[in-house]
Amino acid sequence: MKLVEDEGILALTSEQTEELCTIAEEAARKYILSKVPRKSIEKLNVSAEAEGTRPVNLEIEVDVGLSPMLEEFDVQQLVNEAVREGFRSAERYLGELECHSRK
Repeated sequence: MKLVEDEGILALTSEQTEELCTIAEEAARKYILSKVPRKSIEKLNVSAEAEGTRPVNLEIEVDVGLSPMLEEFDVQQLVNEAVREGFRSAERYLGELECHSRK
């Protein structure tokens, strides 16, 4: 769990919170699919939940099961990087909201 905080924006609306979660999920999923062929993935579940509006508490979960042919693949590192990518995307989105709220 990581706290994503942005002092420059007002409290998030429910639509913005939903968009934040969608962006984080899509970024994590896209990262996994960029590193592993789709046919080698037996299971891929990605979810993101946000609580609060200011600060936002964002949790991203990634559950991956790979084909036995990829037994040497470091799945934990793949998951960790996918979660980091989800957070980076969420932080970029919050940064965009901050820029728009200043105008």
